[in-house]
Amino acid sequence: MSTTDGLLQEGTFAHYALFYRGPGEYARQVCAFVREGLSVGEPVLVAVPGRRLDLVRRALGAAAAAVSFADMAVLGRNPARIIPAIRRFTDSRRPHRTRFVGEPVWAGRSAAEIAEATRHEALINAALAAVPATVLCPYDASALAAAVLDGARRTHPRIAGDGAWRASTDYTGTAVAHATAAQPLPSPPAAAWSTAFGAPDLPALREHLRRRAAQEGLGSSRAEDLMIAVHEIAANTVVHGGGTGTLAIWWDGTALVCEIRDGGHITDPLAGRHPDSPHDDSGHGLRLAHELCDLVEIRSGHQGTTVRLHMLIS
Repeated sequence: MSTTDGLLQEGTFAHYALFYRGPGEYARQVCAFVREGLSVGEPVLVAVPGRRLDLVRRALGAAAAAVSFADMAVLGRNPARIIPAIRRFTDSRRPHRTRFVGEPVWAGRSAAEIAEATRHEALINAALAAVPATVLCPYDASALAAAVLDGARRTHPRIAGDGAWRASTDYTGTAVAHATAAQPLPSPPAAAWSTAFGAPDLPALREHLRRRAAQEGLGSSRAEDLMIAVHEIAANTVVHGGGTGTLAIWWDGTALVCEIRDGGHITDPLAGRHPDSPHDDSGHGLRLAHELCDLVEIRSGHQGTTVRLHMLIS
């Protein structure tokens, strides 16, 4: 099955979803996509969950030496890291057209992770619109819920399944990302610790978070990462979000969660996912939070902005 089916033109971005069933079909279709790219001199990056990395490497044989690999369970633990990673790869290989296999959704991901991965899949259509690249996103049609596959149809212009490519009649571009941003997150649990803050309170917030992280058993390096992320988002509140906000902290059974709410409005849906821009202070803070935390949820509209940071206890 070839992706160069007459619809792909030189210099354009192409985004495909592959609905597969079983490891045999997975290896066959992914490797065909990879080999097709290698045959025309395209650099290829494959980022899939670890156990499937081994499957792809074995199936590619000697050709695997020409491919770059990354474990999506690490790279895409927070799905907001994926677009910057793709851009680093594509930008470093210019002027060549590139190929990317990315599997951001797999069975066992939490509902919040799947929502953010689906948001990523919508945003990539805008983030890479001018980038000469072809992206293939495998979805396990035998293990993922129907709603997840419906999300793939809405975020990918073309779908592969049953041996053929077809246009997705449900494709909506970036609409899924905008809809997600407009939906408020569930309220923090009643037991969450919460406080209002302004600029003078930032040192005290860091100290409180340090103590809470130690209490919950978060390792020192990860606690430091979380403190940096919270400080960056709280500083954004002070500078860009009206000067004051609220911080809530709670343990959700798997992660220490910190939520910052303020009256600001993030108008750029790709904020924090652009290539490094030293002149964009708010984007810099969000980029750091995305890099340091295991999951970041952002909801923003005229009612204000909520940023929820998750750090797994491991």
